[in-house]
Amino acid sequence: MTQKDALEILKMGQNVFLTGPAGSGKTFVLNEYISYLKQSGVEVAITASTGIASTHINGMTIHAWSGLGIKSVLTEYDLEAMVEKQYLYKRFEKTQVLVIDEISMLSGTQLTMIEWICRTFKHNDKPFGGMQVILCGDFFQLPPITKSSFGESVGNDFAYESDAWKFARFTICYLSEQHRQKDSDYLSILNQIRANRVTAQTIELLRSRENAEPALDVLATKLFTHNVDVDTINHKHLDTLTTATKEFVMMSKGKDFLVEGLKRSCLAPERLRLKEGARVMFVKNNYEVGFVNGTLGVVTGFNTFGEPVVRTVGGKLISVVPMSWSIEEEGKVKAEITQLPLRLAWAITVHKSQGMSLDAMEVDLSKSFVKGMGYVALSRVRSLDGMKLLGFNTLSLEVDPSVLSFDEQLKEMSDEVVGQLRSFSLDERKKIQKEFLSRVAPAEKEKKEPKKSAREITKDMLDEGLGLRDIADARGVKQDTVVAHIEELISEGVELRLDHLKKDFAYKELDVIHDAFDACDTTTLSPVYNYLLKKKKKPTYLKLRVARLFL
Repeated sequence: MTQKDALEILKMGQNVFLTGPAGSGKTFVLNEYISYLKQSGVEVAITASTGIASTHINGMTIHAWSGLGIKSVLTEYDLEAMVEKQYLYKRFEKTQVLVIDEISMLSGTQLTMIEWICRTFKHNDKPFGGMQVILCGDFFQLPPITKSSFGESVGNDFAYESDAWKFARFTICYLSEQHRQKDSDYLSILNQIRANRVTAQTIELLRSRENAEPALDVLATKLFTHNVDVDTINHKHLDTLTTATKEFVMMSKGKDFLVEGLKRSCLAPERLRLKEGARVMFVKNNYEVGFVNGTLGVVTGFNTFGEPVVRTVGGKLISVVPMSWSIEEEGKVKAEITQLPLRLAWAITVHKSQGMSLDAMEVDLSKSFVKGMGYVALSRVRSLDGMKLLGFNTLSLEVDPSVLSFDEQLKEMSDEVVGQLRSFSLDERKKIQKEFLSRVAPAEKEKKEPKKSAREITKDMLDEGLGLRDIADARGVKQDTVVAHIEELISEGVELRLDHLKKDFAYKELDVIHDAFDACDTTTLSPVYNYLLKKKKKPTYLKLRVARLFL
């Protein structure tokens, strides 16, 4: 199927599974359709199974969008609690089209829970509450790894095996053209891996790239299958930088076993060493600030608070503040860890590379432990001469036989869809597309007042005398996010009304914290936190940040 055919089918309003090999233009088709919907005034939710994938379509993770979060089980009680959240209710109320990218990394269990959530919020028994749903991805990519709050694997069923998939009756759009790889030899290698028919000649072609430097004069991204190899390379590169080192220590509270579970599931290190010039990757989502889990960048320096300033690959400058990972039960925080949402990124794991397009890479597949890992890694680069192969094993070039069988079915189903499309005249297609738009688009675009930025809204609410909790609750964000807005405004010289925030501190608590800042002679939080620990005091990270506002 061509990209044009797929776009025509999407415009007809059908639930669609958009698939095809790496580089076939799936993201391009999605973005074209999303642009079409927005121009027509249709509310579309743009999501993906992972943070890095969501950057390619300017969206957010499906877990965050749906309110599912890290839940591995969904109960009636959970749904009742979610419906009470006004920001979620409004989100679902206005959404007419739901896009989920990189569906291969979403388990069937998760898809079924999301479908249930959609029906509940939309008060509609149709699949996904009657929204048009577009799933996009390639099941030859990495399979889902579902983890609990404590980091244990709890299932890896494919999305297409779920009841939700069957219920939605997806139209299959299988893209057959290639747009990423222009190297015919390399494209042949990828197709052979995809078909489980790797020849001896292909093995020789791959071996020709062992320890061969990429032809392009760009810094190659290093891909490894295991975090331990990634960490070794990253620390080696960091040590070569001659700039000053700053260390950021993770803070924690709660029962030890809960804290340890959080640490295992969090990609931020307990001790993070950074220097100006360090390559980094964000490991948490913050859509208001403009980064997600997987966003890459370089540390350009440190701000007046001692926090790193990162320039992303997109050119955005971000002052990075610590963020929290927590376990909550019935609205109460049982355990929490706080750290900068960063890790070093001269090297990354193959899992984190999914969805990227690279000009040059170095890849080690000798320790591959999942079928499909080699295909994911090798399909990241645009040509054979852009790759340096450090090693591979037999498993890395294999794909899951069940996925291979399912893929053949998808091709046949897609061919049938093309035949059905051809049976419609151009006028008939346009009529169906117009009818769909009339159902989902507003009759008339409402004139909207210029939207205020998140920081402007925060300032207005502070001027009204609202506290951090009140602002956070009203806007459906965390108090840490509100403080980040305040810090940015202060750094820009904006005058703010803040004195009323002092009432959140206990008697003389603010003085004690300020004395600690003076004793440590720094505005960085970690040394102050450790100093107070030695004094048998353990203020929350939030209190430290708020106290710092008054220095």
